[in-house]
Amino acid sequence: MTEFDVPAVMDLERAVFPDDAWTEGMVRSELAEPSRHYFVACRSDHRGDGGEGEGPVVAYAGLRAVPPQGDVQTIAVDRRWWGRGIGRALLTELLGHAYSRGVDEVFLEVRSDNPRAQELYRRFGFTEIGVRRRYYREGVDALVMRCQEPAAAIAGTHGGEQGEALEFGDAADGDDGSGEEEKA
Repeated sequence: MTEFDVPAVMDLERAVFPDDAWTEGMVRSELAEPSRHYFVACRSDHRGDGGEGEGPVVAYAGLRAVPPQGDVQTIAVDRRWWGRGIGRALLTELLGHAYSRGVDEVFLEVRSDNPRAQELYRRFGFTEIGVRRRYYREGVDALVMRCQEPAAAIAGTHGGEQGEALEFGDAADGDDGSGEEEKA
């Protein structure tokens, strides 16, 4: 993610997290921190001339890496793009960066009422270690989860190669319920 991506990320932030959206200042502050690592997934536009170009941001994710620990700060996927593996690709990227920076444990908070995101994290080896009562603005609890071996989590899920392009074709026509969204 770069400064150029911030307006599109903010649009998606407000759409995905209407009650808990970060401010633009918060996002820019995160980007300025050396311990933070943010990524975007963009639509790959196919034009009639045979060329390709990056389209709008369809998802983003962030990691705080301060070895030996890291935290998934956020993962958000536009609902129109759920079920395409974008959340998995972003989590793979986050865990790969965590591992390459010497992080041995990655933590996150996930809404207790978001089973899709919880299942994604479990597939990557995250286990529940606690609960933060009424963590989210509307009083929803957060489950605290931890992944103790980021590299093994990626290998175990066949998560893809770290650094591979996060570009996706056309949006799925319907919501198959398998998407991911979570704010840490």
